[in-house]
This record gives sequence, C-alpha cells and structure tokens, in this order.
Amino acid sequence: MTNASEFIYAPWPWYISGPLMGATIPLLLFWGNKMLGASSSLRHFCAMIPNRIEYFQYNLKSGLWNILFVVGVLLGGGLTYHFFYRTDTVDIAAATKEDLTALGLHDLSGLIPMEIFSIDHFWTVRGLLFTLGGGFLVGFGVRYAGGCTSGHGFMGLSQLSLSSFIAILAFFAGGVIFTFLLLPIVI
Repeated sequence: MTNASEFIYAPWPWYISGPLMGATIPLLLFWGNKMLGASSSLRHFCAMIPNRIEYFQYNLKSGLWNILFVVGVLLGGGLTYHFFYRTDTVDIAAATKEDLTALGLHDLSGLIPMEIFSIDHFWTVRGLLFTLGGGFLVGFGVRYAGGCTSGHGFMGLSQLSLSSFIAILAFFAGGVIFTFLLLPIVI
C-alpha cells in the first residue's frame, strides 16, 4: 500500500476528524442557519412531485441545498464503495465478538453481521423484520423527533436546543433498549 492509501484506510485521529466535523456547524450557520440532516430531504423530494398536499406546497428552492446534500452523500458512498471498498476483516473488540457469538452470530468478518444483513437473508422473516420494520421505526422516529441524529446532534446541540438534547437522550435510550433487551429476542 502507498502512503496515500494507508492514510485513507486507517482510522483518522480525533484531532483531524473532530475539527472537520465541527467545521460544518459554523459553515451552515454562516450560509443561513440551515439545519444539517438528511431526514428532511424526503419532504423536499416529495414536493418535487406534482401534488395537492398542503404540507408539500412551499418554495422548493429553500430545500435545494438539502437535496444536494443527500445526493452528495449517496454519490460519496457509491464512489467510496467503488474505489475504496476492502474485503479484509474489520477489527472489533473481543468482548463484542463474544457477545455476538453468544447471540448466535458467527460471521463477524465485516462491519455488520452477515447472518442478519446479507442479501441472502433479506427475504427471511428476520431479514424483513430488521429491514422493513427497522426502517419504518427509524423513519417514524425521525419525523416524530423533528430530525435525525446528525441534525439534532450536530446542529441542535450546537445551538443549545433543549428539544435536541431530549431527542439525543431518546436516541441513545432506544439504542440501549434495542441492544440489551430486543436484540437477544429477535436474533
């Protein structure tokens, strides 16, 4: 591997990645107090379709930056997968491996357990429960909370929003409840 590819594949230290993520907040505030997040883009995409629903009747130009943000995320993910995807084993903590093995998962070679998230398992009851059920719950929760984790975590907390603080607590509580109470049941 060259030095450039080692830099790309290695985990970036906090003193590089933290300031880069933190720099998004002042930039967004400088360009008009925009809220960072992808969940509101669904409203903008739906507003592009001719309809008579009042919720979607607004100046679409105000959401254009958000649509471009989501397209950029998808394009960046696709380019990263195409040019930088590696199949070597991902190092995860020994305690995490033990916990997942105790739950009956054994293929821990990638970022996600393939016994749950591979395309071969999508059409199983468990696969549909995780994908469709989880997607519905995340989508409902994001709209009910008024934003996603990045929107509340980055923008809301940086603006000292009480509702964002409560939403972040709820996101973490939901993650803990699923991990320790529901995951052992559904696996």
